[in-house]
Amino acid sequence: MKTYDWLVIGAGITGAALAYELVKIGFSVLLLEQDPTLRNATYYSYGGLAFWSATTPLMRQLCDQGIARHRILSTELDADTEFRELDLLLTIATDTDPKVAAASYANFAIPPKLLSVDEALEMEPLLNKQAIAGALTVKHGHINPEKTAQAYIEAFLRAGGEMEITQVQNFTSNHSSQTIKTTTKTYHSAKIVVCAGGFSRQLLKASGIPIKLYFTHAEMIQTPPVELQLRTLIMSANLQRFQLEAESTKVDELWNQPGHEILAPILDAGAIQFQNGSMRLGQISRVLSDPDVEIDKKTSESWLRRSIGEILPALSNLPGTWHHCLVAFSGDRLPIIGSIPGCNGVYLFSGFSNPLAIVTPLAQRFANYLTGKEDKIISQLSPARFQSPM
Repeated sequence: MKTYDWLVIGAGITGAALAYELVKIGFSVLLLEQDPTLRNATYYSYGGLAFWSATTPLMRQLCDQGIARHRILSTELDADTEFRELDLLLTIATDTDPKVAAASYANFAIPPKLLSVDEALEMEPLLNKQAIAGALTVKHGHINPEKTAQAYIEAFLRAGGEMEITQVQNFTSNHSSQTIKTTTKTYHSAKIVVCAGGFSRQLLKASGIPIKLYFTHAEMIQTPPVELQLRTLIMSANLQRFQLEAESTKVDELWNQPGHEILAPILDAGAIQFQNGSMRLGQISRVLSDPDVEIDKKTSESWLRRSIGEILPALSNLPGTWHHCLVAFSGDRLPIIGSIPGCNGVYLFSGFSNPLAIVTPLAQRFANYLTGKEDKIISQLSPARFQSPM
């Protein structure tokens, strides 16, 4: 019976990055992933690196480290992550005062510059002039998240890591080892780290572990490569998603009962074009307590296309397919990283609100921390900060 040092559950960007950093240090690591096609939140991500958006010293440090790491990551992993910097345009709705919108970003590490309608159209000719009162712009990092996660996985495997495609059902722990039951077999490890994103809460609950980790149902449209050229990354200046997340955690007991729509869904209209010409158009966020709920894809796709069409009319009728995934978040917009109190050998690495910008440095820091090195940042992100009755 083989026993690994670490068993990492989930091969999205969080699990892939952490598994790579752990094996690089010298741990024996098994990476488990339930989806053979890796169609997870990482795959459907816009790929944005909002390194400019930090509002605290902690996040400034992590964003600075993150962008520095992304600049060298393709070389280190020996695979192209398609890292680039491009212009982000944050569109301002016609019922909003542009100066008020700009002021709301004043405390960001790099405050975006306010543009007139004509200046915004000069940067992005596909914008609907009648639908905006102006825009804000700032340089924004971008990667291909699927290729980046795959690059981490391949580097992890080259370094001696092992990976299996199987669905974890639950796990049990004693003082010296963990037993992980999957749909196909049972595995053993000294320690487990859950990196299952929006599925983490459900998985931990199945193993008898309550945790203040939540998820939204995110919906978007993915297009094939198209000839139409989008010059910028488009997002709304008034992003509703973070407020939705904050409001949804106020009544915690609802999350433990299936069938609840905790808040009404929101739509933040935005678009990005990848280097191969394909686009992501989104996104709807729903707060539903059931991770397996069925969503009416036709109604959702119609809502997405209508909303995108108001800002970017040429994009509304592009060929494309509606997709859905779960996106994890915590109660304070910071990731949850570390040992779960009362659960010997069980760790969590999840709940990233701005994942792609900060996962890379935090995976590196956490792996070093797990060798016994102190890290004040990792200590601040411990699950223990939410210790209270569920």
